[in-house]
Amino acid sequence: MQRFNFRPIDALRDRQTIVQFRKDSYIVSFGTPDELGDEEVYVAWMAMAQAMEPEGFVIMECEGQPIGQIELEVILYEGHPVGYVDLFYLVPEYRDRGIGKLQLDYAEVYFKNKGLLEYHLRVSPTNKRALRFYEKHGLKKMMTEQLTQTVIRMGKRFKLAI
Repeated sequence: MQRFNFRPIDALRDRQTIVQFRKDSYIVSFGTPDELGDEEVYVAWMAMAQAMEPEGFVIMECEGQPIGQIELEVILYEGHPVGYVDLFYLVPEYRDRGIGKLQLDYAEVYFKNKGLLEYHLRVSPTNKRALRFYEKHGLKKMMTEQLTQTVIRMGKRFKLAI
């Protein structure tokens, strides 16, 4: 039985890993890393974001080896706070094995612990695997947005416990 854990990202120590994971996520989503932006800016942003919210910016490990990354934050959307997933990433050999659900569960617990009622993410319309996964786990398509690429905003509202 494999053991998975989540640990806070150390932007300097994990630099090579987080840059590679982000690059691969762009290739999977858009076919190219061309819109990725400056690596130094990303690493600096990650260091700042992780310092402010260590449980929101984590590396997923299996038996001590990095296999994934999650970037979670709280944003304002239409005037109210919502959770926002900047990145869910798994290395190719761990995809389609049910492990993404562990990442989704981590994110949902994180957002619920923040007292949030919903969370959003954006996904490339060409990333059919991700779209199917998110829909299977209760996220709904909200709208298409045009950023540097066309993306679909998806969201999920939590059921209130009575």
